[in-house]
Amino acid sequence: MRKLVYFVAASIDGYIAAPDGSWEFFGAPDASLAFMAEQFPETLPTHLRAALGVDAPNRVFDTVLMGRNTYEPALQAGITSPYAHLDQIVFSRTLAASSDVRIVADDPLPFAEKLKQQPGADIWLAGGGNLAGQLLPAVDELVIKLNPVLAGGGIPLAAAGFQPHRFTPAGTTALTDGVQVMRYRAA
Repeated sequence: MRKLVYFVAASIDGYIAAPDGSWEFFGAPDASLAFMAEQFPETLPTHLRAALGVDAPNRVFDTVLMGRNTYEPALQAGITSPYAHLDQIVFSRTLAASSDVRIVADDPLPFAEKLKQQPGADIWLAGGGNLAGQLLPAVDELVIKLNPVLAGGGIPLAAAGFQPHRFTPAGTTALTDGVQVMRYRAA
């Protein structure tokens, strides 16, 4: 069975973006980009892969799930297919149908659970916090790039209200730029 993996950058205090949705405060450290290019090349947007010299095939994922707010910055930049090398699924009840990404207005949890039953590589949950909160019961693994930054507020890692979900530590990789890549598996 395919795994649903929430692969995301976060601040020390658990925020994945500023209140306005921006994430520039994390910076783009070279060590983090190199780690992503080597371990998770498919998590780099298609338009950046060539510029970064990444031509590696997908190693882990063949599908990406995004909430509308995660997809919106690409749209605003005129990029309608940010991860063209993946099956792109955007959960939104307001976006019109698109030929570049699959727009799903259905409840995300049953959709993701069905998707996990289909053949293929693992599924990357790119965010945002609201979608992650809805999909938390289906998440099999967390890969959190913990940035050495205290945000003090913003969009939480998972906006689910108080719903404890236990995970088991599965390893940590310390990068030279201070980022700790922390892996957890659903208990």
